Amino acid sequence: MHLSSLLLSALPLTLASPTPGGGKGPEKYDKGLNFYAKQAGLKYFGAATDTPGFRERAPYPQSYKQYDQIMWKSGEFGQTTPTNGQKWLFTEPQQGVFNYTEGNVVSSLARKHGKYLRCHALVWHSQLAPWVEAKQDWTKQQLRDIIVSHVTKVAGAWKGQCYAWDVVNEALNEDGTYRESLFYKILGEEYITLAFKTAAKVDPFAKLYYNDYNLEWPSAKTAGAQRIVRLLQKNRIRIDGVGLQAHLIAEDHPTLDQHIDAIQGFAKLGVEVALTELDIRLQTPANATNLALQKEAYKNAVGACVQVKGCIGVTIWDFYDPFSWVPDVFPGEGAPLLWAEDFSKKPAYYGVIEALTNKTTPAKPGKPGFWPW
Repeated sequence: MHLSSLLLSALPLTLASPTPGGGKGPEKYDKGLNFYAKQAGLKYFGAATDTPGFRERAPYPQSYKQYDQIMWKSGEFGQTTPTNGQKWLFTEPQQGVFNYTEGNVVSSLARKHGKYLRCHALVWHSQLAPWVEAKQDWTKQQLRDIIVSHVTKVAGAWKGQCYAWDVVNEALNEDGTYRESLFYKILGEEYITLAFKTAAKVDPFAKLYYNDYNLEWPSAKTAGAQRIVRLLQKNRIRIDGVGLQAHLIAEDHPTLDQHIDAIQGFAKLGVEVALTELDIRLQTPANATNLALQKEAYKNAVGACVQVKGCIGVTIWDFYDPFSWVPDVFPGEGAPLLWAEDFSKKPAYYGVIEALTNKTTPAKPGKPGFWPW
């Protein structure tokens, strides 16, 4: 979600050690999260990852071997998303000068290991190249041309490789109104329709998503995202899905029913839904109480996706606590992922297993549709 760096203190081993949910130990459920997700009717269970040696990963070179084993070879994950390498800041750092090096690192690994690739993100107000933001008085036509050029080049660079593209990211305020970004100030909601229309022309196979945070329960912002879906549909512009980022808080997380209601609200519009950046932060240092709350929060989020037919998959925003963006953005909070610093599985991992193995929610009927990937 954000570009950041961090140094995360190790969790106490007594708290980070595996805590099987409901008495079912790791020995019984040892086939990996992706296996159980597919068994539950999802298309994938995935984890985002960043370029080795950069940003959050830079302070921990000693962890790369074990990290890569889990990420690519363990069977835990069937999908990945580059956390940073496909964003505007990296792909078009100067106007008309394109660089796909970072994005290609993760996409090449995904292809090598047979993982679905979710591509992220074409048009976003944050991590935008300085040359775009430096000029606040672009004419409408200039900014249209910039968006069309960027989307055409970047989506074209990964044409045929992406299961989905996050075409527009975080266009809304919390009250459901449009964020006053550079794009919106100059073009209004036209920038959204233009980005989707261009992406649809460039890659007819990729699923085209609107992606945002705080859409995991019914709210004014959720209604705003539904408005974007209807806007595109009204104009006969393809939108295939809505991404619920799901950056949540363990101590104050949505209920299972709230998650279900939010997902169903989008599914009823005829688009698929995915949890695209799931992590659940807690107050640090972690303790038994908030680790249990984190487990419950993960179980609710994943369980809702399993239960609602329109939800096709879950992506966690990396899987290893030291590589999370959270501590640098939210001081005093962290440890939001499923593996602790010593690579032990946290209680939340077993909350996900419980959700995927249908312990607390009924499996949704049927299977996801056929896709060409």
